[in-house]
This record gives sequence, structure tokens and C-alpha cells, in this order.
Amino acid sequence: MAPPLENETRLTTLAHGGGCGCKLAPSVLQELLAGQPMAAPFRQLLVGTETSDDAAVWQLDDQQCVIATTDFFMPMVDDPFDFGRIAATNAISDVYAMGGRPLLALAILGMPLGKLQPAIVREILRGGAAICAEAGIPVAGGHSIDSPEPIYGLAVIGTCRPAEIRRNSGACPGDALLLTKGIGVGIYSAAFKKGALSAAAYAELIATTTLLNRIGAELGRDPAVHAMTDVTGFGLLGHALEMARGALVTLRIRVDGPALLTEAERLVREDVVTGASHRNWASYGAAVTLPAEMPLWRRHLLTDPQTSGGLLIACAPDHSDALLARIVAAGYPQARWIGSVEPGAGTVRIDG
Repeated sequence: MAPPLENETRLTTLAHGGGCGCKLAPSVLQELLAGQPMAAPFRQLLVGTETSDDAAVWQLDDQQCVIATTDFFMPMVDDPFDFGRIAATNAISDVYAMGGRPLLALAILGMPLGKLQPAIVREILRGGAAICAEAGIPVAGGHSIDSPEPIYGLAVIGTCRPAEIRRNSGACPGDALLLTKGIGVGIYSAAFKKGALSAAAYAELIATTTLLNRIGAELGRDPAVHAMTDVTGFGLLGHALEMARGALVTLRIRVDGPALLTEAERLVREDVVTGASHRNWASYGAAVTLPAEMPLWRRHLLTDPQTSGGLLIACAPDHSDALLARIVAAGYPQARWIGSVEPGAGTVRIDG
């Protein structure tokens, strides 16, 4: 963590939300996009908005595709360097989730002039650049505006071969489901704003949200991997539902399958929950089947908005153990097998 600046303003006090919890609820987004023209006439556009995937993919020729994405949000932590790192890691993740390799990034910056010292803004930009350097890409430009709340993120361009694209809609009946990171980021963020997050939990929060999903580029080259998406603001259930709807299957997730951040269960049992968690469930709960006796706190974990969350992966079942071992060895110790895919019609079922 960077040392505090003199008379530093708490970034989270300048924003009404933070991290991927700022995202519009799935139902609101669906309403806003209704009636928008489809991109079908563009033959080279291999992935557009049809299945709510992580990024757009444009085929240049038989050997090369361009991946394009953007992601930005308001601060979920007060340290500007940490904020920049989290936002950059989250934005780059969309390229990895498609099976691609990032090439370059453009910064997206909105800052409330007169409320923040220039030194704080420089720290945000430095944090983003540090993560981009870790990913091996430059911040090659960007755009900035005067805005009422602090906003930072990236537009990221990546590449992959056509055969390496991993959509969220490729899951097949019989597949195993893997998740590369633990959940509970939104709960930690809510606790931080209440002053109820321990120093150890804060360190864990920063560690998971700044861990690049670079394993996705490797998994895109593995034919046993059928589908990928990253778990962010809609929570595990929301992004699992997008995968299920895209492939017209049912995803069965074990209620105790995902790893949890160390203090997440204790905090959520104490009713530390984000507003986004409630909005998420209201948006898609009708398409999710829960065990009859499942306690509410467990549901809150599954709808908890993740900022820079892990990759949800559908893979051939006979390769799942080897893939999981590979992912853990690559630096994702909280990776877990969390469930399976079966025939269905775009639903998610939680098994107790």
C-alpha cells in the first residue's frame, strides 16, 4: 500500500458506490439495451452483445482476432494506488476471459476537480500503469473529464487466434465448472466502508483484486476448455446465469463449492451486504433454484458483486482435475471445482 498523502481525502466518501458494485442491475441493463440494433450484418464480428459476453471480438483474417473491452468504476478503497491497481486488473480481465492476450490499454479518467489533490490522481494513474506493466502492456493514451465522482478504468485491446476464443456460451452438458478465485469481495468492500474490515482482510482484498487472470490466455489454447467468463458485478449467480442462457443449459453449483475470502462468512452473517447483492437477486432470482433450507446469508454470498473476480470455466469432465491442478500451480490457490453442466433451458440450480 502506498503511504498516505498529506491531508488525503478518502476516495470512498466522494462516491455513492464502488468497484463492480456500481454496475447497473442485470434487469436494468436488459431494459436499456432492448431494441438496440444488432451487429449481425458485420460478418467479421465474432462476438458482440448477443450473449452478454466479456468483450467484443473482431476477426481480421484466418489467423488473427482483435478483442476490445472497456471497464471503469468508482473507488472501493481509499488508497489511490490500490484503487488504480484494482480498476486496471478488472479491466484487463475481460481480455483474459475471452482466451486472449492483452496488447495495450487506454486510460479512462473522471475526477472531481477541486476535491482531489493532483498527487492523488497521479497515484491512481500510477497504480493502473503498474498493473499494465505487470501484464506486459503499455498505457498508450486515454481520455479525462471533470466529473462529480472519481472514476477510473481502462479500455483494453487484445488478440487471439479464432480457435482460441472462449465465449461464455460454449458450455456443454456434462462439463465440470471451475472457479479460479474466492468470493466475498463486495462484502469486504461494504465492511471497509463501515470501518469493520481488519487489516488482514484488507490485505486479502487487495491481493485477490489485483491478481491478474492471465491464466485465461493459456486456457484459451486448451481444447478441453469450452467456455469462460469472469465473475464481476452480477455475482457468481448472475454470471453463471449468463453462461447458462448463452448455451441453453443448466448450471448446477454446489452451495459450498466456491472458496470464500477468510472473513466473508462471518461478515455476511453479521448482515454486511451490499445493495448490489439485493439488486442482483431481484433481477435474476426467478431463474435460480435454491435448496429449500438454504440460509439467506449463503444466497448473499452467491449474489455478492465481485470486483476483479475469478474466471468461471466450463471444461471437459475428464480434464477437470488436471486443469484445476494447473490453475492452482499457476498462482490461484483458491481455485475450486464448484459444479457441473447439464441439459436445460438457461437456468442455474444450487445444490445443498
